[in-house]
Amino acid sequence: MPTPPVLIDWMVVATIAAPLLALVAGIWLKNVFENRPQLVTFFGAVSVFNYTAPNGTRLVVHTHDVVVRNTGRRSAHNVRLGHQTLPDHNISPAVDHRVIDVPGGGKEIILPTLVPGEQIVVSYLYFPPITYAQVNTYVKSDEGLATVITVLLEPQAPKWLSVTGAWLMLLGLVTAIYLLWIGIRAVVGG
Repeated sequence: MPTPPVLIDWMVVATIAAPLLALVAGIWLKNVFENRPQLVTFFGAVSVFNYTAPNGTRLVVHTHDVVVRNTGRRSAHNVRLGHQTLPDHNISPAVDHRVIDVPGGGKEIILPTLVPGEQIVVSYLYFPPITYAQVNTYVKSDEGLATVITVLLEPQAPKWLSVTGAWLMLLGLVTAIYLLWIGIRAVVGG
């Protein structure tokens, strides 16, 4: 006995898919048109070097980098990098900045502005017993705190593959909800 064909109720599919598509479109439009700075920060490299000076003295030297980038659509003002202790440092590329003492201890490096797409790297050089965890405390601007991100080195998928994957996941979600709807209708007897 042949299995009867499954009839798709397109009104149910449209009812389920429309809000999901509106949600995706809303998030995309918000990200495209929102005009504000967005600071992100991450550690670039943390290193320890065993150095032998020309006179034969052995030194242990610690270094690390902190990267700060404005991924937003507006300039960030008074970008502040807080420090428990501020060792020797270098800012690349060279930008206008100042260093101030913070009440209660510590120091801040203040950059007047960070324009959209601009990125700076602050490299630190220090000696034991100081470690990288005892140097930096926060990154913020007049507009808010920076988002701390974890950076993992991995190959990036092409954009077309990411977009295709997102559409297939959305299609799978709509299909799963539709099948759930059919299952509920079958159980209820509708």
